[in-house]
Amino acid sequence: MGPRMKFQGKDILNWSLNDYLGLANHPEVRKADADAAIAYGAAYPMGARMMSGHTNAHEQLENELAAFVMKESAYLLNFGYQGIMSCIDALVTKNDVIVYDVDAHACIIDGVRLHMGKRFTYRHNDIESMEKNLQRATKLAEETGGGILFITEGVFGMRGQQGKLKEIVAMKKKYNFRLLVDDAHGFGTLGATGAGAGEEQGCQDGIDVYFSTFAKSMASIGAFLAADKDIIDYLKYNLRSQMFAKALPMIQTVGALKRLELLRKSSELKDKLWENVNALQGGLKAKGFNIGDTNTCVTPVYLEGSIPEAMIMVNDLRENYGIFLSIVVYPVIPKGIILLRMIPTASHTIEDINETLAAFEAIREKLVNGTYAKIAEASVQNVE
Repeated sequence: MGPRMKFQGKDILNWSLNDYLGLANHPEVRKADADAAIAYGAAYPMGARMMSGHTNAHEQLENELAAFVMKESAYLLNFGYQGIMSCIDALVTKNDVIVYDVDAHACIIDGVRLHMGKRFTYRHNDIESMEKNLQRATKLAEETGGGILFITEGVFGMRGQQGKLKEIVAMKKKYNFRLLVDDAHGFGTLGATGAGAGEEQGCQDGIDVYFSTFAKSMASIGAFLAADKDIIDYLKYNLRSQMFAKALPMIQTVGALKRLELLRKSSELKDKLWENVNALQGGLKAKGFNIGDTNTCVTPVYLEGSIPEAMIMVNDLRENYGIFLSIVVYPVIPKGIILLRMIPTASHTIEDINETLAAFEAIREKLVNGTYAKIAEASVQNVE
């Protein structure tokens, strides 16, 4: 696991791993995981947290996570995706109103779909649209006697923008709502201590329910919620995905304790990550590439082209330049736009970055001069 890997037998430079801090192959992490596997196996604990699945290690991890993100209490989740879906379901009744960003992650959208009451979307990161929909939600909540749950992300993982948490928290002075933030990409990468987008923007106190996954900076599986103790106590007895599911295995629980220890004791990994982020994003901008308005580690590169051109281009990048990355096309982004998404990590090197910048210049030239369009046209199959 790392920047240099094998893809179908070929050596490739990988920019498509969410292993921000390089912990997946860190020797202390690998040892902690292995030791936990030897000590407990893959089965322990056998049972849901409410029954027989609660251990000292689970409780210790929750306490340490809560302290790290500056919240009173925390609760472990088996998976991020189903965890936040279940959290949304538990936090609202049919009388409540949900207001959420139109560009929210699929797990949030699926969670909102479980809601039997009203919900409103606002234009992505648009303060005016947020306020307009909060006004609509306030009027409706007064009629139903319910409350308002406002949902956004700390970091939007496709384009790399931070959610406007500071501005949203400031709206609490005018509107009565609770704020749920999915900070999957912010935890470990943003803020002075790595506590995420709320710390970065100086408004962590205003986040009522903080969520993050272990599948990004922690290079594992699982997730957690953090909030006031009363909220966490309520969720413990109402999160259906946790009440009726086996507890997070000890391998992941003990392993997460080691990962969190490494995050807490030194900023070295986060500093190295940002050194690489700044070098990659700065190099792209210096060469005239459009990386949008990302202000996080997520590094998008926007090019103009069709879907067939995009497929030929990404194949060329992988097969002839040894660069592996995520490609995004319509309908996720508008027609005619190709988004190449890169995730720099602490494990990448300046040599990796320079090699990638050279490859990008080469593929851009082929895109502009029509090389990819000609190949795509010749590859069209008549299926009539």
